[in-house]
Amino acid sequence: MKQIAILLLGIFVVSCSPNKKEVQNTTADSTAVAESTEHFDWLLGQWSRLNEEEGKETYEHWDKVSDTEYAGLGFTMQGADTIWQENMRLVKVDKNWDLMVQSPGESEPTVFKGTVHSATEFTCTNSENDFPNTIKYWKDEDKLSALVSGGDLSISFAFERMSL
Repeated sequence: MKQIAILLLGIFVVSCSPNKKEVQNTTADSTAVAESTEHFDWLLGQWSRLNEEEGKETYEHWDKVSDTEYAGLGFTMQGADTIWQENMRLVKVDKNWDLMVQSPGESEPTVFKGTVHSATEFTCTNSENDFPNTIKYWKDEDKLSALVSGGDLSISFAFERMSL
């Protein structure tokens, strides 16, 4: 009988221990949830440029690769020809989001370091790049805007989401 009582006491002690761990894990999980809500899902989808020159059409397409990476493709068409293209990656590095831009023929992407990001915008800079030095994206209601700038030159982009 004494052995059964010791066994039951042991089971009781062991069964109480996971509850403490579960409470600790719940706290850690809520922190992870808070960190995972930082995202740029507002970029996702296909976008068509509204303020493009006559005879040209510019598009961007963004996908979510993971919680720490988004991939974008931007291209301009003139007739049936692609006259400009770039691949973009928005990647979380430590606590910042860096934008990596690479055009065909470039061996390495140009990295723009994240300086500002919020729930509806981000700004990345690279003072070593000829142009642009700053790239900013933001969402305003159902529109996507971008501004590339450096020195005295800036180019604004206004996009609308394409319906599929």
